[in-house]
Amino acid sequence: MNRLRPGVVIPPVLLVAVLVAVWEIYAGSFGPGPDVLPTPSRVLEQGWADRGNLLLNTWPTLRATVIGLLLSILVGFAFAVLVDLSGLARRAVLPVLVVSQTLPLVALAPLVIVWFGFGQFPKILLIVFVNFFATTLSFVEGFRSADPDSVALLRSMGASRWRVFRTVRLPSALPYFMAGLRIAITYSVVSAIFAEYAGAEAGLGVYMQFAKNTFRTDLVLAAVFVTAAVTLTLFALSFVIERLALPWAFLVRAGESS
Repeated sequence: MNRLRPGVVIPPVLLVAVLVAVWEIYAGSFGPGPDVLPTPSRVLEQGWADRGNLLLNTWPTLRATVIGLLLSILVGFAFAVLVDLSGLARRAVLPVLVVSQTLPLVALAPLVIVWFGFGQFPKILLIVFVNFFATTLSFVEGFRSADPDSVALLRSMGASRWRVFRTVRLPSALPYFMAGLRIAITYSVVSAIFAEYAGAEAGLGVYMQFAKNTFRTDLVLAAVFVTAAVTLTLFALSFVIERLALPWAFLVRAGESS
């Protein structure tokens, strides 16, 4: 993997350090009190003291996020192939997919909990519902980006539709899929926690709700930091996967950003 350049890493690290310092000074000297706005050092201290419960509730959220993300990729890929292969399916399915994304999650989540209970399944279902649209569109746009000359050449040589798809259209779609995957990762963690907030047996959303009800703002913020860490870890993992699976696309993007 290309070495991270200081010019890329240092600015955001400095910005975060300044924001945390301002927060620490304000909350410690002029803030309304630790029950309302604790200092970052208190959040870190109390979060570490309650690390057992934090870890215990992180695992259900992470498991639902990963399973939901993988299922949304499979569903999105299936829809994209259907849309790519059939003009009738494209005209019938795409408008329905767009309409599905207009349904408010805040109203849908409690209904899913009522229908399917408090286990993992409702959380996974919501994650798939939120993410499959982004993954479907990323694959569809990727299929459309295939080089028409390469497609025409293969067809002139008698290649089957499946071979054209496998050798030209699918490789063209993979960089688009990676972009869609990164969007889906951020939505997946948020969707899992939102579903846990609506009703679940365990998870970071349940932990936050319990901490809020007991006026432990420090623990709520500690769970928020853990959520951000999980999201950033999955986000960074997507670049590792891209580097290993699509080295040509990774190098092209790295060259464009330099």
